[in-house]
Amino acid sequence: MAIDLGTANTLVFVKGQGIVVSEPSVVAIDQLHGTVHAVGDDAKRMIGRTPATISAIRPLRHGVIADFEVTEQMLRHFIRKTRLAHPRVVMCAPSGITDVEKRAIVEASLSAGARRVNLIEETIAAAIGAGLAIEEPVGNMVVDVGGGTSEVAVISLGGIVVSESARVGGYDLDEAIMAHVKQRHGITIGQQTAEQVKFDIGSAWPVEDDLTAEVKGRDLVSGLPKTVTLTAEEVRVALAEPLRTIVETIKDTLERTPPELAADVARRGILLAGGGSLLKGFDERVRVETKMSTYLAESPLTCVVMGSGRSLEEFDVMSAQAGSSHARRHFGRR
Repeated sequence: MAIDLGTANTLVFVKGQGIVVSEPSVVAIDQLHGTVHAVGDDAKRMIGRTPATISAIRPLRHGVIADFEVTEQMLRHFIRKTRLAHPRVVMCAPSGITDVEKRAIVEASLSAGARRVNLIEETIAAAIGAGLAIEEPVGNMVVDVGGGTSEVAVISLGGIVVSESARVGGYDLDEAIMAHVKQRHGITIGQQTAEQVKFDIGSAWPVEDDLTAEVKGRDLVSGLPKTVTLTAEEVRVALAEPLRTIVETIKDTLERTPPELAADVARRGILLAGGGSLLKGFDERVRVETKMSTYLAESPLTCVVMGSGRSLEEFDVMSAQAGSSHARRHFGRR
């Protein structure tokens, strides 16, 4: 199986079946006994609504494991749902993580019941999932904006030539909206409310500025519930800083790209993947700032796990050729 263990969502692909799990990376834990109350969709519904003894937490932060034991229990839950005993697993990993963070992902997967674990970079997986011919001597640029990280890479001959990773993603956009509402309107709102505002009227580039959204929160002064109306323009201003960081990461990667590959990227365009790329006007913002054409992956939310799933066909070849450059390019062996 292939697993895209994301800060926001976890997707599981089983060979011959396709995507069998697509749920939020959230676990509800009983603090007194350490038992798991709920995982995934059920746990997400509990965020901000649990009694004192139960906490709904996200065990990953910025694409890496923040709570090892909870991540292990979450993975065990998702693997059990596939009804496969001790499967071989290809895990997606951000290209910018350290060896220690990679080891944590592998160890958590093995502890959760995997028989063997190989890692594949998220940008490589996204490119495969989007149908790019990454083995050719041609430059392809991939921008994968996830919940906790934004990965940018230029790929040629099956490997990453230049890459940049920013620990900024969809959750940082949500937090920017929360901070803006708190500062501007004097009320506190939850992460799920901020996420809904982002979906409804959030944008990275001027679009329909007459859009508005009503949000309910708690007044900081009175402590009572209060409703305010947000405009699309003020939400775009709130999102400016995290979006600037993502765009700067893309531009930094382009500046470090060899001339021949940069020419390929200019001709072929920039592939946008990940849930964050679905923000209204994000493709236009990248196009204007880089002066290069952009295009969304056919399925931005699933192309990483689909690409990892396609790489499963090469699992045995990769393992047999672990010493070859081809295997090293695609996987970090463990």
